[in-house]
Amino acid sequence: MRTPMLSRRDFMAAGAALAAAARAGAAGEPLHLSSNSYSWHVYYQREKKNFGADLDAGLADVAKSGLNGYEPGIGGPGEIDRLAPLLKKHGLEMRSIYCGSVMHDPAQAGKSIERIVAVAEKAKAVGTKIVVTNPNPIGKGKTDEQLKTQAEALQKLGEKLSGMGLALAYHNHDPEMRQEGREFHSVMKGTDPKAVTLCLDAHWVWRGSGNSSKVLSEVVKLYGARVSELHIRQSANGVWSETLGEGDIDYPALVQGLAEARVKPLLVMEIAVEKGTPNTMDSVEAHKRSAEYARKVFAPLG
Repeated sequence: MRTPMLSRRDFMAAGAALAAAARAGAAGEPLHLSSNSYSWHVYYQREKKNFGADLDAGLADVAKSGLNGYEPGIGGPGEIDRLAPLLKKHGLEMRSIYCGSVMHDPAQAGKSIERIVAVAEKAKAVGTKIVVTNPNPIGKGKTDEQLKTQAEALQKLGEKLSGMGLALAYHNHDPEMRQEGREFHSVMKGTDPKAVTLCLDAHWVWRGSGNSSKVLSEVVKLYGARVSELHIRQSANGVWSETLGEGDIDYPALVQGLAEARVKPLLVMEIAVEKGTPNTMDSVEAHKRSAEYARKVFAPLG
């Protein structure tokens, strides 16, 4: 896949950003890079281990891989109490958290909003800035009324979090991109950018749209200015790669698109394994190599 040519001004800007990133690295301040907890759970499972069984040892591995931050999947406020001292011990920040939700049903949406706000209050106290949520799919397309309810619930949650000084970031998987992205676009068009930002998961957008780089590019053009966080994963011929590198997703082009949108999202690696993914290294080495690649490619967004 060919990366579009940069204009002279964009080239100069990218070069300046790269130089700044290099200076920061030389000063002992590498580009901030987090990892979602899902990555570590699936890599540990491949090694016949349970990441959550010994979170202290698990977070030690996260730090060992050279990452600065950790984005956990949080179910309730009590989990923040368990995590906070361990993150501090291992020098990891928690700039974002991932919370599941049900937003298409009014009664369940109210409960989700209440729970997420309670979690956010505790998370904010330990440095969290972004709350990511992916409203649960239902195994089929949601009705127009359900989509309207979902957008209104996300708007309400976003307004509550904004009032707390936090950002809500909508995240999707592949079901939302089906039917020409019907559910995905219903959320983006049915919410205020000031209340609901986008956690762009490039690979799920690509896969959910039938492995379409064109659709991914269009999403960046339409909503690039709303991207507050970026989830990063790669695949080769449609199969998730063991580490970040060249592959199906043209990340240099994506970086250029986000740079043109003038956003600097939180960068969160979410490398993962599935049937067919190579198995040549342990979880720490896979994340270490991926972080090294990410810090080069995403330097202009630092």
